[in-house]
Amino acid sequence: MSFPENSLIQGDSIQHLKEVDAESIHLILSDIPYGIGVEDWDVLHANTNSAYLGSSPAQEKAGAIFKKRGKPLNGWSEADRKIPIQYYEWCLTWAKEWFRVLKPGASVFICAGRRLAHRCICAMEDSGFTWRDMLSWDKVKAPHRAQRISIVFERRGDWEAAEKWEGWRVGNLRPRFEPILWFTKPYPVGGTIATNLLENQVGAYNETAFVQNVQQPDNLFSIPALKSDTGLHPTQKPVRLMQLLIETVTLPGQIVCDPFCGSGTTLIAAIRSNRKYLGFEINPQYYQVAQQRIDMEESSLFIPDLLEVPVK
Repeated sequence: MSFPENSLIQGDSIQHLKEVDAESIHLILSDIPYGIGVEDWDVLHANTNSAYLGSSPAQEKAGAIFKKRGKPLNGWSEADRKIPIQYYEWCLTWAKEWFRVLKPGASVFICAGRRLAHRCICAMEDSGFTWRDMLSWDKVKAPHRAQRISIVFERRGDWEAAEKWEGWRVGNLRPRFEPILWFTKPYPVGGTIATNLLENQVGAYNETAFVQNVQQPDNLFSIPALKSDTGLHPTQKPVRLMQLLIETVTLPGQIVCDPFCGSGTTLIAAIRSNRKYLGFEINPQYYQVAQQRIDMEESSLFIPDLLEVPVK
């Protein structure tokens, strides 16, 4: 069984993809859960600490970003050290099914969090995929919430330590870029890229389409978010970013699948690129958001991004 063309399905893609015909998809493009506790749906490990996903007064004042408390990198217990391997195991639950439904030579683009991207790469390789490259998407704008360690010592009344560690911070550098993992399903042994391209219509990439969007054929590129690219999902990506990726490796009329489609950005990008789409979203709230966006897009009620300006 397979789903009708241009379908958005509410449900668990890990189960529903089993109903998709083998070698029927030309591209999988998905902003998968990062496993870092952005929201409840992003908790993909055995979390038992009651403080996790809570919030401090400082976080509540921070606005829409970093409202939830994640585990510190050092963890709270030895069990927290298992988070990376548990994320790898979660990726394995869907990677083999992705491999089955893709055409030989087809690409996969995964927007993955920096912290656990390496585990996703290993799961994809162990499921049969070839890791082709890591693209670096420069978001242009990014929040910086690294706390000054001197403040901690000041609260303790340790003025000597506060002075000594002035200028030092707890946390990370500004998260200016996000990795996009690029995989391909191998074409048959003994064949060639050119032969597979003729047979399955996938395998190469359209450099002309790529440079029309970002000027240079580099794996580091900048695409800012527009006003319409925010406010619908905590990890919402720019439509233009997804459209760039779609048009780089597929032809008009081919099928783009997003197994974790969230607010539906990949599907909107597919429509604007004249591609067919298949999306899955398990969260009822985000499913409704995605369906509403698709309805507006297909009825030409959506205001084009060209009329908008980047978020400042």
